[in-house]
Amino acid sequence: MVIFAIPLKMNAMNTLFNTADYTAMVTRVEKLPHNAERLWGKMDSAQMLAHCNEAMKSAVGELKLKRVFIGRLLGKWALKQFIGEKAISKNNPTAKEFRVADKRDFEKEKKELLSYMKRFHEAGEKGATTEPHGFFGKMTQAEWGILQWKHIDHHLRQFGG
Repeated sequence: MVIFAIPLKMNAMNTLFNTADYTAMVTRVEKLPHNAERLWGKMDSAQMLAHCNEAMKSAVGELKLKRVFIGRLLGKWALKQFIGEKAISKNNPTAKEFRVADKRDFEKEKKELLSYMKRFHEAGEKGATTEPHGFFGKMTQAEWGILQWKHIDHHLRQFGG
């Protein structure tokens, strides 16, 4: 069951650094109900928000991930797929540091995600980490903005938003 409207067609250049894209994403996160049913995957909505928070911590440089071997082989190719025009596909593997299996407080996680998004947006590209991504490797700051937008979009769509 879809709880709220799905956004217009995604553009490969959607980024949390763009004010219109950021504002639209904030609205979508704010509208996410605590009881949203997942359309795929294993996480509930509070766990999904916590998962997105961990990804945002990585994007701002608070969480440094060790490079994984398979990422060294396929990371650059996979990054092009992830930040391209197509939406992120369902049920992709995730870094163990981003996995959330325990019970989480929905409102707390939502507030934290909105805070990280605001911080990331307001800092602009200079606020994105220069540390390599655990899987994708070295990324430009612009790529971090696109990836974070697409990652949050992916998980909101997971819950009908």
